[in-house]
Order: sequence, then C-alpha cells, then structure tokens
Amino acid sequence: MALEKVVEGAEMAIVDTSSSKIKHLKSIIVEKPTPYTFDLGNLLALDTNPLSPLPTEALLSSTARDGAQSLINQLLTTCPITSTSSGVLLHLPAPTTPIPRGKRLPPEKQKTKWELFAEKKGIKPKTREERKKMVFDEEKGDWVPKWGYKGKNKDGEGDWLVELDEKKERAENEGRNARGEGRRERMERLRRNERKMRANETRGRTKLN
Repeated sequence: MALEKVVEGAEMAIVDTSSSKIKHLKSIIVEKPTPYTFDLGNLLALDTNPLSPLPTEALLSSTARDGAQSLINQLLTTCPITSTSSGVLLHLPAPTTPIPRGKRLPPEKQKTKWELFAEKKGIKPKTREERKKMVFDEEKGDWVPKWGYKGKNKDGEGDWLVELDEKKERAENEGRNARGEGRRERMERLRRNERKMRANETRGRTKLN
C-alpha cells in the first residue's frame, strides 16, 4: 500500500495513493509531440497534433481534457494573481487572436440635424453636467448659461438699442424705463411660476386629504 502525506493549512492527512479513487486520476503534466500554443487573453489552447481519422469518444474526451489541463497550467504559471476583498483574481493578458463577430456590423447611425449643424459650425459637444446648465444661443453661436450672469433668461436686458412700440412709449411717459421692461417681465414670470407652484401644492394636499 502506497501512502502519501498531504498538508492542507495546518492539518496533515495520510492519503492512500493506491486506492481506486486516486489511481484513475491523470497527471497534471501534459506531454505532446508538438507543444501547445496559447492565447491566454481568449482562454485559447491550440493543439496541432493530428487525431486519428476515426477518433473514439474516449479519445476526444482525453484530448479535450489534456487541452484544458495545459491551459490551466499555463494560466497559473504565467499570469499574475492578486488577492482582493472580492476574492482571488487572475489577470489575463490582451488577446492576440482575432475572433470573427457573431453578427454582421450594425449600419452606421445617421447624424441628426443638430449634429450636422454643430459639425458645420464647429460646435464642440458638451458634457452631461454642462448640458444641464447650458443652452445653445443661435444668435451668438455658442453655449450660454440658462440662468444667472449672462444667462439666456436675461436676453434683451443689456441691449444698447431697445425697440419701442406705442404701448411702451406710453409706459415710459408715465415714468417707467423701457430698458427695464425685460427685467420686469422676467420677474413677473418668476412670480407667476411661484403662484402656479403654490396652487399645485395646495391641490396636491387637498387630494391627499
């Protein structure tokens, strides 16, 4: 009876290597007349050794097992292994074998009218955060803030020339500055929005009650 010591952690066990369960296990060392070539990035082991013209199921199974064992050996001996909080990681190299697509290439996406316009004008795309706070001004041909200093909501307030109609002329005669009309209109819109918001809140509380 052949006995072999096996150490696992801090424990030691005696394994009977002559038992039937141990005897049928194949060696992890695989020897072939022509060595395997590997593409570890694709987990690929290439075996160029010829098979018999009429291979049996047992032969095919044994050949597949040898290929898998050789690939595992190569991974464990050549790829860096690190231990992280998520577990033990094995870092694969970049693939070297081009693999064909399973499906044909999708058709090229047609550009939108805005993309064509931006490309013609040389407008660079904005990030998501910038798009939240910016709006494109057609007259200036550039992105401007939606609100605040030089904001789009203040259009017309700083114009050096203001066009007047009869209504505004009468208002100016009554002591109102026509140049301030834009600001007054904007403040009125703010107050109107606040009134609508309060009315919506009131209706929402009424429905809940």
